[in-house]
Amino acid sequence: MKKSAFINLMVGTVGGLLFALGMCMCLLPEWNAFNIGVVCTAVGAAVLLIQGIVAWARSGRKVRINWKLTGKILFGVFGALVLGVGMCMIMVWKLMLPGIAVGIVGILLLLMLIPMFLGLK
Repeated sequence: MKKSAFINLMVGTVGGLLFALGMCMCLLPEWNAFNIGVVCTAVGAAVLLIQGIVAWARSGRKVRINWKLTGKILFGVFGALVLGVGMCMIMVWKLMLPGIAVGIVGILLLLMLIPMFLGLK
């Protein structure tokens, strides 16, 4: 493994952990750490954004937008958000049955990504 790839891996891991920990701090009222969680999440997102920009700049590739891939990524983000709303309905808003239904729809949307990327044979 190249030294630059290892550093990229470590910075990405730290950024992801900061982002995830900050989100937990924001979303778990038992921790009473909402303000610190927002800061931690913002720092994690900034680290990940800077890491992505630096990795892209070091690669020396031109920017070409692949609209099919962009659509697939947006579909995956939408599916993850639907699944997350279902989880929030269950855990935060105490709406068990509607939350399960929305969560199942989110899981089905995410499962649809498999044939989108791999195709059917």
